[in-house]
Amino acid sequence: MTHLQMPIVILIKTWQDAKLDAYSIRKRVFIEEQGVPEEMELDEFDLNAQHALAYADSECIGTARLVTLAGNRGRIGRMAILPKHRGDGIGKQLLGALLKACQSQGIEQIELHAQVTVIPFYEQFGFIAQGDIYDEAGIPHRDMILRI
Repeated sequence: MTHLQMPIVILIKTWQDAKLDAYSIRKRVFIEEQGVPEEMELDEFDLNAQHALAYADSECIGTARLVTLAGNRGRIGRMAILPKHRGDGIGKQLLGALLKACQSQGIEQIELHAQVTVIPFYEQFGFIAQGDIYDEAGIPHRDMILRI
């Protein structure tokens, strides 16, 4: 676990502007590290999602996305941090930036599919686990919801 000395900059970008950095992080974490099939990693939501990217000294070290859904709902997902930067608070900064984006857009309910191992992380922000644990790409997940 490295503790960064440099400031972290979080930028929210369109897929067109984010795809190279976002996909490189997602490929490293989800496909190479966690074994998610490559064809499952990119989906129809990327194009219209807002992508939060974390940069340390111009290097992209983390990403997450926000998909706007009907009925003032949003879905946060595809959060991934490079292994050497986990534990440095990058996930909190990414999630915080996306929660602010939700508030500014009038989103009242945020959903996510949390890997079971990171449910406590999301609970810190007020997300509540709902329903049963299910398999997504070979990894146990559980739905979580936050009303803001």
